[in-house]
Order: sequence, then structure tokens, then C-alpha cells
Amino acid sequence: MELFLPSLFVLHVVCFVSGYPSGAPTGACEDMLPRHTGVQPQPSPAPYALLTNTRTFQPGKPVTVTVTGPGYRGVLLEARSGGSTNALGSWQLPPPDTRFLECTGNPQGAVTHSNTNLKGNTTVYRWIPPNSTSPVYFMATVAQQRAVFWVNVRSAILTRGKAGGLDLATGASAGVAEEKPLLLLVICLLMLQVLG
Repeated sequence: MELFLPSLFVLHVVCFVSGYPSGAPTGACEDMLPRHTGVQPQPSPAPYALLTNTRTFQPGKPVTVTVTGPGYRGVLLEARSGGSTNALGSWQLPPPDTRFLECTGNPQGAVTHSNTNLKGNTTVYRWIPPNSTSPVYFMATVAQQRAVFWVNVRSAILTRGKAGGLDLATGASAGVAEEKPLLLLVICLLMLQVLG
């Protein structure tokens, strides 16, 4: 029994450390895999979607991104272009319980969790587009818990727009707004609160 307790303690410490409770490692920037030892991504479709406040972007003008779905504890969120695995643009001050992650040499190239506190639909991320003409999209890995996570959660594509235009909420498909009017209403109310 005396040998059992220290072994149990060591196992608990190894399980805690190997889950990256303070955020994704820099090595996850390209493939977005969380490096949870012995755990694979969920094969089922993700119960999450990445919604934006616009279908277009302007360099330097913030784009709001929200991870919608059940509460989550871990996240890695990047903007990308084309087939590149490089993080694009920069993120503004991360929301509570999240932090910047340096990706592609950019200290603000991605956002990840800073702890395992529950995050949800009210956690809003703000991305600053670079001076680019290429279409962009957002890519995320979302973890409900250490052993339950989804990779390749992707937003709709944003194109560079004309200055002064206003274009609202998009999802992973054009039907998201039609299928979930309450979700769209909540997002609009959140946007009014953020902008107002």
C-alpha cells in the first residue's frame, strides 16, 4: 500500500502536466494538435462553430470571432490564408482565461487558453487583419476536457472588403443564421454590447 500511494501521485502529476492546462505549446501552431499524451482528436463532427461579425476584412480593422457551442476549457485559435499553416495577423488583448501564443514569429499570432476554467459563447476574440488581399479563415482546436477535443474547427472564408462596408455574422455555412435564429440574436446582442 505504501508503494501504491506515491505511484498514484506520480501518475496524477504526469496526467496533469501532459494536458497543457496553461495553454497550447508553440509546437502546436502548425498542425494545431494539443499534444495530449495518448489522446486522439474526436472523430465525430465538432459541436462547435467559429462565427465572425463580418464576411469581409480591412487591414487594421478588428474582426470579432466567437467559438459557439457547449462550454469548453481549451482552445487554440488562429487566422490562416489558403493552404498555409502559418498564423496570419495579430490578436488584440485576449479575453479572460486566455493568452497569446507566439506562432510564425508573431508574439500575438494565436490565442490559447491560460487555464482550464470554463469558456463559452460569451468569450469574444478580436483579430487584427494584416495588409493582405488573400481570403482568410479562422481555424481552431477546441477541447471540452483534456481527453475530448476537436481539431480543424473552421470558420467561413472572409475576403478583403471595401472600406466603409458593413457585413454581419457568418458561420461555417450560409445556413447557420437561418437554422439558429436565437444564436444569431444572442450574437447580435453581444455585438451591440461590445460596440455600444
